Amino acid sequence: MYPFSITKAPTTREAVDAGRRGGRYIAGGTTLVDLMRETVERPDTLVDISGLPLREVTVTGRGGLRIGALVTMAEAAAHRKVRTTYPVVSQALELSASAQLRNMATVGGNVMQRTRCAYFRDVTAACNKREPGSGCAAREGYNRTHAILGTSEDCVATHPSDVAVAFAALEARVVLLSPGGERTVPFTDFLLRPGRTPNREQAIRQGELITSVEIPAHPRPLKSGYLKVRDRQSYEFALTSAAVALHIRGGVIREAKVAVGGVGTVPWKLPAVEQALLGERPSDRLWGRAAESAADGAQPLTHNRFKIELLKRTVERQLRIVGDDT
Repeated sequence: MYPFSITKAPTTREAVDAGRRGGRYIAGGTTLVDLMRETVERPDTLVDISGLPLREVTVTGRGGLRIGALVTMAEAAAHRKVRTTYPVVSQALELSASAQLRNMATVGGNVMQRTRCAYFRDVTAACNKREPGSGCAAREGYNRTHAILGTSEDCVATHPSDVAVAFAALEARVVLLSPGGERTVPFTDFLLRPGRTPNREQAIRQGELITSVEIPAHPRPLKSGYLKVRDRQSYEFALTSAAVALHIRGGVIREAKVAVGGVGTVPWKLPAVEQALLGERPSDRLWGRAAESAADGAQPLTHNRFKIELLKRTVERQLRIVGDDT
C-alpha cells in the first residue's frame, strides 16, 4: 500500500471542499481499502465522511423514500419502510454480502463500488478501466462472468452491485452535493456504460458527494422482489439477477418495472419486457413471452454465451414469483 493522508470531515461543506481539492471519500471502506491494498487505487488523500448526518431513511412528500448515503446496507435492509414498501431493495441488500460487510458498507458506497473483474484487480493485466489505452485482457481471456449487454471494444466488465439493480428498476435518483449546490441524477444515467472511456464509471463531478438515493412514489399496491442466480448459495456475485416490481389492479398489470444484473456493464433496464407486460393479465404464458426479449442486443463472449438463456429464465422466474404473489 502506498503512503496516503487521511482527514475527517465534520460537515458536508468541509467534505465537499476536501473532495474538490482531490480527496477521495471513504466511509465503510469495504471496497476502497481492498483496492488500495492491491494497489489498484492509489489516492493521496482520504476524506473520512463517516460522521456526516446522512444516516436517515425518510418518506418523501409523495410517498417515496429517501435513503441517506451513509445508511449501512444492514440498516437499510432492516428498515420497516424499506421492507414493506420496496422489498426488492431489502432483498437485494440482504443477498449482497455477509452480515459483517452489510454492517459496515454504506448505500452510497455500494453503488460507487468498482467491478470485480479479475483483470481489473490484477495490476499486471491489461485493463482500460484501470489504465486507459492498455487494452482489455478479458475480451480474449477467461470471460465466463463478464457482461453480455452494454459492452464495448474497450471493456466487458460487469457492475457488481445488487441494490443498484433494484434502484434502476424502481427508477431511483441519486442526489449529489457540490460547492455549487445540489443536483439530482436519474439512477440509470448515474452509472455509465464503458464506451471508449471505461475509466469513467459514474456521472459525478470532481468533489461531488452523494447525499442520498431517492426512490419515487409508485402506485399501490406494488409487489416487488429480487432474484439472484450465482455459482454457489453463499455470498457470491451474480451470474444473472432480476429486480421486478408490478402494480396489478383489477387483474391487469398497470405498471411494470424490470432490471437485471450480472449481465450488463451497468444495471440493465428492460423496457421491452416492461412494455410486453402492460395491460396484460398475469399468466405463465405471459411471463415466458415477456422474458423472451430480456437478452435483446446481447453480445456474448467465448465463455459466457450461457448467460443469454440463463438471463431469460431468471427474468421469467422472477416475473412469476412476483406476479403470482399478487
